[in-house]
Parts: sequence; C-alpha cells; structure tokens
Amino acid sequence: MPGIDECLLEAMTLPGARGAAVVDWTSGLALGAVGEPSCGDHETTAAETAELARTAAERTAFAGPGGSRSASGGEPGREAEPGAGEPVEDLIVTTRDGYHLLRFIGQQVFDGSLFIHLWLDREDGNLALARIRLRHLCERLVLE
Repeated sequence: MPGIDECLLEAMTLPGARGAAVVDWTSGLALGAVGEPSCGDHETTAAETAELARTAAERTAFAGPGGSRSASGGEPGREAEPGAGEPVEDLIVTTRDGYHLLRFIGQQVFDGSLFIHLWLDREDGNLALARIRLRHLCERLVLE
C-alpha cells in the first residue's frame, strides 16, 4: 500500500502529468507535492484547489436525488456537514492547455478531508485513464 510520496510519484507516471499533490481541503495545505505547481508555487495551488474542493464537497446540490450531506438532514439553505457522505468522487476543470483532476480520498483516510490534485497536459494527457488510476491510488493510499 503506497504512502503519500509513492502515490504522488505513481500519479506522475500518467501520460501528460505535470504536477500532483495530496491536499487537505479543510486547511488548504498540501501534505505532499511533486512536479510543477499550476500557479506559482505548491502552497498557492493547494489553497486555491482546496477552496474549489470544499465548495463542491460541502454542498447538498451535488448529493443527488434523495441524498443529503446536510447536518440538518436536508434542510434547505443549510450547508452540508463535512465528511457526512461522499456524493462527489472527483472534479474536472479544463483549461486551454490542461486538465485539473481533483479526486476525493475516501472517508476511511484522515476524516475524508483529503483529495489528490493531478494537473495534466491537455495535449498528452489521458483524462479517462487518469480518473481510473487515481481512483485505484485513492483506494490503496495509506497515510504514514
């Protein structure tokens, strides 16, 4: 079972991988990072992607029909309780020259507040393969 460093190095073997990080979306801190940061430095990239991940993970709009992550049991207008469910598996942001894939790591690891951010070159990257491989990495990840 890979730890954070091994997980990130394996993610970087994907075609077109430019950078990768394991980020805590509650604090915005990178627990590990490799490759190029997508905007200046790894700390800024982690903080900005954490904000996006937190927005998606905490909103009931992404829970789907009949599902709710809300602390109020689905009460309209209330934010979801972090870690109350896993309706969002991953987020994909496309830019002119790349893909940003944010894959949430299951709740069994670190209270469910982690995700892997993988930055792929749009020309060389394979988004479908990246989604499959990151899912498997997240399932096997062990924090050291």
